[in-house]
Amino acid sequence: MGREEGRLIVLRGNSASGKSSVAAGIRDRFGRGLALVGQDNLRRVVLRERDRPGAANIGLISTVARYALDAGYHVVVEGILYADRYGKMLADLVRDHRGTTRCYYLDVPLAETLERHATKPDPEYLAHVTARDLRDWYRERDLLPGGGETIIGADSPLKETIEFILRDTGLAGLSSHDL
Repeated sequence: MGREEGRLIVLRGNSASGKSSVAAGIRDRFGRGLALVGQDNLRRVVLRERDRPGAANIGLISTVARYALDAGYHVVVEGILYADRYGKMLADLVRDHRGTTRCYYLDVPLAETLERHATKPDPEYLAHVTARDLRDWYRERDLLPGGGETIIGADSPLKETIEFILRDTGLAGLSSHDL
């Protein structure tokens, strides 16, 4: 699946760990030719379903990522993506991708997760997603089996995290393109 020159980035972590900001920053720095496959968008917006084992969004995330890779895009798959629910799908993506694949886990302690969440600028979202929700969803170091993820700690600033991933994946040395 995909091209040998293609890049697949899997970006996981707890809610409010910075995954969406990192993914958006990677795309902003890279430009056209990089698809964002966000768990929240596909699960909550497209399907409007709850996160549960065997849910339809798991297959949809895989299908969208595979389609984009086969169409010539580099892909960032980002979300909480609990290891017990999404691990097999992610392992299959990693196994099947012909190009460079890197997986990252944003490791942010619960206390900092709560602080980061409180700074979100959307009051409607803050009213809908509470500190209690974050505590209920939080899983400490929910790493994928096999040790294939690079752990990025809470002490890594956003800009440096984006630059690290661009260098580590080789995207920093590639030019964006119009598809």
